[in-house]
This record gives sequence, C-alpha cells and structure tokens, in this order.
Amino acid sequence: MTDSRKEEKTDLRSTYRSTLKSMDTEEHIDLFFYRPIGFAWAVIAKKLGITPNAITIASIFLGVGAGVCFYFNSIWINLLGVLLLVWADSFDSADGQLARMTGRYSRLGRILDGLSGDLWFTAIYAAICLRENATPGFFADHPWVIWAVAVVTAVCHGVQAAMADCYRQFHLYFLKGEKGSELESSDDLRRRFASLSWRHDFWSKLVMAFYLNYTVGQEKRTPRMQRLRAALRRRFGTDIPRTFRDEFRALSLPLMKYTNILSFNVRTIALFIAILLFRMPWLYFAFELTVLNVLLVYMMRRHERICTILTERLNDPDHEY
Repeated sequence: MTDSRKEEKTDLRSTYRSTLKSMDTEEHIDLFFYRPIGFAWAVIAKKLGITPNAITIASIFLGVGAGVCFYFNSIWINLLGVLLLVWADSFDSADGQLARMTGRYSRLGRILDGLSGDLWFTAIYAAICLRENATPGFFADHPWVIWAVAVVTAVCHGVQAAMADCYRQFHLYFLKGEKGSELESSDDLRRRFASLSWRHDFWSKLVMAFYLNYTVGQEKRTPRMQRLRAALRRRFGTDIPRTFRDEFRALSLPLMKYTNILSFNVRTIALFIAILLFRMPWLYFAFELTVLNVLLVYMMRRHERICTILTERLNDPDHEY
C-alpha cells in the first residue's frame, strides 16, 4: 500500500471516529453495524450535498413503510418490514453522523430526529392493533382492548425514550462540554419561545412549543438532577472543573448501558421476535410495559441517587474540587 493510500485510510478512520457521539454512550450493535453503515450513507450524502434533515425525512418514510408491512400476517412481508426498519435506523444514524461531519447542527434537526422515531412507532403500533383485530382470538372479540394497551404502551415508550435521552445528554455534557451535548434548559427555551411570533414564525414557534414541553417533562421527572445543575451553576458557573466531571462520569458510566437498552436496538429485537418468531405482535407491548418499565424505574432511581450524592458534596464548603 502506498503512503498516500495509507494516509487516505487513516484520514477516513479519523473522520469516522469524529462522527461518533462518544465511546461512553455508543451501543455495541451500533458500533459494529449501524454506525459503519450510517457513516457510508453520510459520506455519500456529503458528496451529493444532501442535508442531515433530508436524510431524517427519508427515514420517516422508511419507518412508516415498515409499520405498514407489520400489519400483514405474511412472513415475507414482515421480513420486508424488518429490512425497511433497519434501513430507517441506518438513516437515523447517518443524519447525526453527517451533522457531526459537516458541523450542520440545529435544534430543528434534533427535534425532527426525535419526531421520526415517534412516527415510526406510531405506524408500528397502529399496524399491530389492526393486525390483532383482524386475527381470530381475544383481541378480535374485544377490539378496544389492544388499542387501549397500545395507548398506554405509547405513553410509556415516550417516557422511556425521553429519559434515556436526558441521561445520555447529561453524561455527554460532563464528558464533552456544552458543544458535545444537546442538553437544554427549559428557561432558555422559554425565552426563545417568547421571542418568536405566532404571526411571523408560526412553524418555528409550534416546533419550539413541542420541544419546550418535551424538555419540561424531562426536568419534572428529574428533580434531583435539576438541583445538581443549580448547585453547579452557583458554585462554578459554566467552568466545571475536570475533577468533578471525572467524578460524575465514573458514577454515570455504568448507567449508560440502560439508556441504550431503552433506546432502539433492544426494542426492535423484541419487536422482531414477537412478530417473526412467536407470530404474536402483542407480546411487544407486553415487553415494553414490563421489562422496559422496570428498567426505567431502576435507572431513574439510581441516577437521582447519584445526583443527590454529588449535590451534597457541592454544598459542603469543606469539599474541594
């Protein structure tokens, strides 16, 4: 291999590593599968001048198409749905990697990224309900039951995903600083919301309203985290010492595996098993309502305990950093 080829390969590897959020928060399945594929899509998109938001929008169509495929009681159509959902997730990886590669970050992109997943699973939930209603059995005889279960599951799904994102961004804030995290403050978002006009900035204000509500929900569920954030502002402002960052990282790192479980890959594996192996799609709802909710409560209790410990140390005048 010539020196130029070696340098080109080294540069490519370096660029790939720069598109990852962090090794602390990356999931094994993503590192070995979705991130390399997403990086390939991102490189192609960059050469073609395609924006991260355009990739996100394309993923919405793929994810919704997967949902439609899961309605049919046909193994081959279901396998097509699996392929489409994997493709959608590779695009979901690519949009963030492209944004980090090109520096084209935006709050709209973050909101749109979250919305895409919501639309995928809305289509999937609807497909499961319609399929169960059309399949002879309990849910066909009592069609409202599966829809009620789906609504409750969707609410739980939203909370699980929001909290996983909250803890991941909080970890990244201490690991990489403000530029490496998408951690937001509801106070800042309220000021931004108030600065927009319904008459002149209707769509921006509408999007901001949803995002503000999302952030407020995260903050209400993490009171001890918010007390820690307030204590940090009082003691250090924005210049948090490295010793504190390292201390938080050491305590938070073991919880990152739970945020990954509550995100996407484990969900889709459970979905594929319920549909392809057991041929009982409703089992996916049962998995989210039991296993993932138990994991959510455990993760939140542990993280809030970490925040309490660190807040007490910050408020102790004899404890130095």
